[in-house]
This record gives sequence, C-alpha cells and structure tokens, in this order.
Amino acid sequence: MAGRELTGRKVLAITLGFFGIVLATNLTGAWFAVTTFPGLEVKNTYVASQNFDDELAANARLGWQVEGEYEAGVLTLTILDAEGRPAPVAEIDASIGRATFADADVSLEFAQSESPYRVEIPLAGGKWELRLKATAPDGTVFRQRHKIFVRR
Repeated sequence: MAGRELTGRKVLAITLGFFGIVLATNLTGAWFAVTTFPGLEVKNTYVASQNFDDELAANARLGWQVEGEYEAGVLTLTILDAEGRPAPVAEIDASIGRATFADADVSLEFAQSESPYRVEIPLAGGKWELRLKATAPDGTVFRQRHKIFVRR
C-alpha cells in the first residue's frame, strides 16, 4: 500500500461497512426465523416419527380432499371422498390458530354433521392455520393442515 494513506475517515467507513453487513445479515436471519418457524409441533419428535409413514399411507387410502375457506366471519370446511362426494366422517376435531403463536388457538365446533361444515368465528386479518383431525367410520384417522388467509 505504498502511497495510500489510511485516514480516520477510511477506518470509520470500513468499520461502519463491516458492522452494517453484520447487522443486515442478522436482521435477515431473524426475519426468516420468525416468519417461517411453525413453533413446537410435538414434545418428542422420535416418538411422533414412528407412526408417520403408516398415518400418511392411511390418509392416502382414504383419498379425502379437504378445502377450508373463510368469508364474512364464517369458516367453511369441505371434506370430499375420492369420487368428489361428501366424505363419511364419524368425528371431527379441528382447531385454528396462528402458526407461531399458540395462545391464539381456538377449537372449532362445527354446526353441521356432514360436509360442508361451518362455524362462525371472528378472525383477525392475516395468515391462519387450520388443523384438522377427522376420523372415518372405520376408525382411520385423517390429519391435514390448511393455510387460511383472512383479508381485512
């Protein structure tokens, strides 16, 4: 570096640039962590993984198609069988909540006993997660999650 003087301004610019890059990287990482982390799913992932493949195969055998929609304060849940007819559901256990905030979770009690199922529920704008556990008449458990977007 013969002939180039390292001044206080250059040192300040280098230092600010370095810490600016570090800060931007940390803020970007924190933003991705907060917006993508779904929260605690199960207490023991090993135990939960033991039946995952069997449950996935059972869901596929049922061939159910589920769709959730929210409009004007009413959540509508449609469960169809492989032929597009209302699926025979013995029991529904469903909840809705934010993906990263368990305190907003609400259990749903549907008014109808067959598809489409409806429940009145006030939801604030934004992204919600519908968690469905439906039991077929033969005892097969069907689990699925759906993103519900509420526009305000």
